[in-house]
Amino acid sequence: MNITRENTGELELLIKVEISESDYQENVEKQLKEYQKKAVVAGFRRGNAPMGLIKKMYQKAIVADEVQSVIGQSLYKYIEDENLKIVGSPLSNDEKTGEIDFDKKDFVFYFDAAFMPKANIQWKNIDVKRTQIKVSSKEIDEQLDDAARRFGKFETPETVEQTDFVYGKVVEMENGNVKEGGLNTFMSLEMKKLKATNFKKLFAEKKVEDKVVFNPSKVLDAETIAASFRMKEEEAQNFVSDVELSISGISRITPHEINEELFAKMFPNENIKNVDDVKKKMKAETEKIYEEQCKMLFNAEVRKALIDQFTEYIPTEFIQKWLASRGEKDMTLENIVAEWDGKYLPSIKWEFIESSLREMKDIDPTQNEVVDYIKGVMTSYDLRKEDEDEKAYDERIEKAARTIAQDKNNVGQVYEKIYSEKLFALLEENIKPEVEKMTIKEFSERNK
Repeated sequence: MNITRENTGELELLIKVEISESDYQENVEKQLKEYQKKAVVAGFRRGNAPMGLIKKMYQKAIVADEVQSVIGQSLYKYIEDENLKIVGSPLSNDEKTGEIDFDKKDFVFYFDAAFMPKANIQWKNIDVKRTQIKVSSKEIDEQLDDAARRFGKFETPETVEQTDFVYGKVVEMENGNVKEGGLNTFMSLEMKKLKATNFKKLFAEKKVEDKVVFNPSKVLDAETIAASFRMKEEEAQNFVSDVELSISGISRITPHEINEELFAKMFPNENIKNVDDVKKKMKAETEKIYEEQCKMLFNAEVRKALIDQFTEYIPTEFIQKWLASRGEKDMTLENIVAEWDGKYLPSIKWEFIESSLREMKDIDPTQNEVVDYIKGVMTSYDLRKEDEDEKAYDERIEKAARTIAQDKNNVGQVYEKIYSEKLFALLEENIKPEVEKMTIKEFSERNK
């Protein structure tokens, strides 16, 4: 066995694999003996066919299989031993290898490969701010009101009041008649979105099966029109027609009283007794949620900046051939080349950047990190039993977490969360970004 390589381009290389009979013959002999034991050949008892006949029948195919096995094992061992950081995996160069005659004893195979480009990251040129959300007391008050409604009493009243939701079919009107080809959909409308005077004029005391004709552009904002009428906001801004709503349902929620019973429904595993404590809990939970979103936004914006910054040479032709060789649906070489710049190149660049980031710091989640994360989630809802001491509880949670962590189908999202956190820490450490504070509303507007 002899493996050598030569550079054929800036990052491209050709790997030559020379295989001699001694590299595969022992396994071939073993398999021939097994075939001889089992072979049923006309004129001979089972297992008594001459070896010469067995070789004539099976040796060529066995040699081909063994040679391919030796190539696979040896080639990847060579790459590992030589610490070659290559893109994907080597591709057989059939043109240079030529047709293989497995009746011969020695063979030579050629493979194309390409080194992974190293990203030259210029941290000082990355201008991305680190967003932090300021959660106001007003926003927490609104969240508490929403929770009171969420756990409130649901009713279907006979007549409409301004705290209700109204449902029904809505059609676009033109000159007092239904417009042909116009808006025709089912909608729900929260009466609170209407000013008191407009509500009183249009919907007060209306019942199921009543019809209401109104002009949405005169009584609702574009955001509400888009949400209620199921259209894009740009369409909503330009929608100026009258509509007719045929009321088919009215719903009313009487908010839950703000008390300990509500707090227990909101946070079942917490012993919250008063409004101040529940607001503190809500503020902490809200900040945690938005902190994760801010980190994800930071990662995404830095990723884009790093991709835009990446100008190193890429072995494009090899990568395109390698992607096509994987045999995935619609990933023909022709399609890959046609969609290269828009679809494939950004993600390919990011893979190279990630490789360079990993050389700086290990950002891949470990098994213990995955287990610890799962344990943290479990302890938030799987409370200690009355007859269970702390040690037994910890052991039970540990065992359950490790069992869950062994199933890759269960831990994909956990892995991504931990990876995202570690990536964020690495990016923040090197960029040292300016902090930009904003409200929840500002953050939502920015990330529509």
